[in-house]
Amino acid sequence: MTFAGMNLIAIVSAAVAAFMFGWLWYGLLFGEAWRRAIGWKRTEVQSQSPSPMPFIISFISLLVMACVFSGVLRHTKIELTVANGLITGAFLWLGFVITTIGTNNRFRDAKTALTVIDGGHWLGVLLLQGAILGAFGP
Repeated sequence: MTFAGMNLIAIVSAAVAAFMFGWLWYGLLFGEAWRRAIGWKRTEVQSQSPSPMPFIISFISLLVMACVFSGVLRHTKIELTVANGLITGAFLWLGFVITTIGTNNRFRDAKTALTVIDGGHWLGVLLLQGAILGAFGP
């Protein structure tokens, strides 16, 4: 199933995998460190009723990201492989994501740990999406 030459199944798969990766990253692996880096206490988080909106917005954003990533891969006309998807994901992260996060966090005087945690998450997202989009091929 394609739209404008992009594989919709690959795009949705990349978004779902990235969303699950975010749950693992911020939930199990670095949740406590992330809460400390942004100044939240566990008791504050537990006493709040979580809104579904951040998760809905996150998933929609990951769909858009996967769609644009697919468009970039197709626009460059490189062979769609896992390796090329990984390399492209790493370049996109280095050129646009970590530079933006780092700059924004410095201006708002955020802890370096926040930049490292969030930057690592987005590197994982782009590598995962690149691998999935590359694996689905043309």
